[in-house]
Amino acid sequence: MKAVFVIFNQAHTERVEFVLDQLEIRGYTWWSEVKGRGTNSGEPRMGTHTWPEMNSALITMVDDEQVAPLIEKIKKIDQVNAEVGIRAFVWDAVQAY
Repeated sequence: MKAVFVIFNQAHTERVEFVLDQLEIRGYTWWSEVKGRGTNSGEPRMGTHTWPEMNSALITMVDDEQVAPLIEKIKKIDQVNAEVGIRAFVWDAVQAY
């Protein structure tokens, strides 16, 4: 099982929801207003007068075979509009309960 953490500009909200539905990923936790700045070239997303845009983030636990299709779809979203921003991070997850 893997944990997939996705951070994205709120402009991508409908696309991200569509991908989750398309891949039948039902379980996730979503944070609507996340502040931050990309590592290399990302503009700050702070919800302020100077930097008004905001990010959202989600985490989902998926079976190993679901990771590659999810990451591929996230890459496609980013390729269409790279300056808007979306990133995903994956790590091992162990079910404790």
